[in-house]
Amino acid sequence: MTTENWDERVAAAWATFDDYAEKDAADFRAVVDALVAELPADSPFGPFEQACAWDSTGHSDKAVPLYREALARGLSGYRGRRAKIQLSSSLRNIGQAEEGVKLLTPELEGPSDELDDAVRACLALCLADLGREREGLSLVLGALAPHLPRYQRSMANYARLLVEPED
Repeated sequence: MTTENWDERVAAAWATFDDYAEKDAADFRAVVDALVAELPADSPFGPFEQACAWDSTGHSDKAVPLYREALARGLSGYRGRRAKIQLSSSLRNIGQAEEGVKLLTPELEGPSDELDDAVRACLALCLADLGREREGLSLVLGALAPHLPRYQRSMANYARLLVEPED
């Protein structure tokens, strides 16, 4: 088995996710578990994919320890960033938004990629749960501004002014 082949089969499994009714969530998780069983026991990919499966089927509480395990095993790069975003979201779902903020805040300064807006959106939700809505709104407006056909500069300034005093 090659990792590339395994990645393709994992992607194919996820492509069928919406074919499973909510009552059949365990069947989907079994597909993921079978793929994970092919990996070396210490692979960080296994707990990550299992966490995603638990999370996507409505069980943030079961996903959290698996995301932590994947990161502890050295999950990095794109999947590592996804794990941090998804772990933060799950932490928020189980009432631990502060930990989600601590996990995602450093991602604002990390290398930029297509997950930047997801980082900001998830961080904004965590901040809102902590009563820090202005900071969250600032992040979301800042993420949205570049995608607007007009008003990019205005929205970026409004976002900044939500958290910075005017001169």
